Amino acid sequence: MITLSGSKVNVASTNTKVSLNAITARLAAKDQTLWGEEAQAEAAIRLNWIDLPISSRALLPELDALTAWARSKGITSIVLAGMGGSSLAPEVIAKTFNKQLTVLDTTDPQQIKAAIPADLAHSLVVVGSKSGSTIETASHKALFTKIFQDANLNPSEHFVIVTDPGSPLDKSARADGLKVINADPHVGGRYSALSAFGLVPAALIGIDVSILIDDAAAAAETFVQPDSAAVEIAAALFDAGEQNVAFFDAGSELPGISDWIEQLIAESTGKNETGRLPIVIENETAQTAGSGLRIGFHNGAKADLIVTGSLGEQFILWEWVTALLGYSLKVDPFNQPNVTEAKERTGALLSTWSDGRVPKLKPAFENDLLAVYSSSSANSLAGQLSDFLKTQSHYFAIMAYLARGIDKDAPLLRELVAEKTQRGTTFGWGPRFLHSTGQFHKGGQHNGAFLQITGENSSDLSIPNQSFSFHTLLMAQALGDGQALADRKFPLMRIHLKERSTGMNLIITELKKI
Repeated sequence: MITLSGSKVNVASTNTKVSLNAITARLAAKDQTLWGEEAQAEAAIRLNWIDLPISSRALLPELDALTAWARSKGITSIVLAGMGGSSLAPEVIAKTFNKQLTVLDTTDPQQIKAAIPADLAHSLVVVGSKSGSTIETASHKALFTKIFQDANLNPSEHFVIVTDPGSPLDKSARADGLKVINADPHVGGRYSALSAFGLVPAALIGIDVSILIDDAAAAAETFVQPDSAAVEIAAALFDAGEQNVAFFDAGSELPGISDWIEQLIAESTGKNETGRLPIVIENETAQTAGSGLRIGFHNGAKADLIVTGSLGEQFILWEWVTALLGYSLKVDPFNQPNVTEAKERTGALLSTWSDGRVPKLKPAFENDLLAVYSSSSANSLAGQLSDFLKTQSHYFAIMAYLARGIDKDAPLLRELVAEKTQRGTTFGWGPRFLHSTGQFHKGGQHNGAFLQITGENSSDLSIPNQSFSFHTLLMAQALGDGQALADRKFPLMRIHLKERSTGMNLIITELKKI
């Protein structure tokens, strides 16, 4: 059962709660007019997430057959290639149930290499892509196809594809004889935790997914009641006024839930120069800034709002919260125009780099370990960093186009910048964050300052049938997003690590001195 506690329970404006209580029945009935005329067309094809706790039960026989087939093949290792909602929900499901799942949501060659199983014969790659044209997952699929073929393995025995019916991936996978499970096309990616995108990988790693959907169904029945948990949280987020909201799940039974909520709220509300910016912090004592809410997920947490409940309950709860918050903010919670913009800029850069190489750019400062690209004229790394931290902004965003799980010191930057500036500071792994907070950066309140961290790769990986490599793709994603931020006149600094470990250590050392 979902429970709420903390100092911010039952303190939201009566007017806000009255407004939200008045629309819960309409939301449950999938009223596409709730978010205004401009949002109506999108809402008309994005509201089936409301039904998933019931409709996903139809998937159970198909999932039973799939898992039985995997067991018969002796599958012991599952790799999930997906971005955004296609990977974040399965990752938190695996962590919560303490199951092994390798999530591949990057174009960094080092992280990709680390994700390749040693025992290919007993491995299965799940490719999740709603559109069926996501460049990251298309590249992953091409790479693993070659890897399996080079090992004299039939790809049809080692792939499961999850995509919308009729997508390019759906058509090509079926033509190649791969196993395909279609998701509901009327569910957006970040609302898809309880759809095939979340449930297929969960079932394959040995989780009884009926528990998730049964818990979600029971919770959803309560959301139309007056002052439900969904209404209370949405009203608290709206009435707080402050755009920054801190989330932490350390010590809870739901490790990773904050990362999933981060995408859901940032990408859904960060548009029309408004929204709420989730800041995922390391623990309840981590530095945050401003008067924004602090939300935790276990009883006794030092938080303004504590939300407890099972994972299935949390999934449907926060989807409802986000839809209700979009209503109060007067934004379309289902589109993501600036995510599309980032994809287009990446493609444009790749098309101009005819030799498949990243062009050389002139840095503002450079030494043997790194190069800094900024508007500062400081002739030292310390001076460059100091000038950047003096930038007038409401929040800082650190965007690390590095290898999650390998470049382990990178997240320390969030703590240091927050401590030094006393301003809200986010941290995101690139290109993963482009499908999450990347929408808020460009579409939300225009008051951020942005620090990109890129790096050299000691060895690259080719992408089959492409003229560019994974490293080149990663750099195009970083530079393309940098262009989008620069065009909006946002403060922007990029630090390129020539040597990743020692270069990162130097940044950390200099930040500590400021």
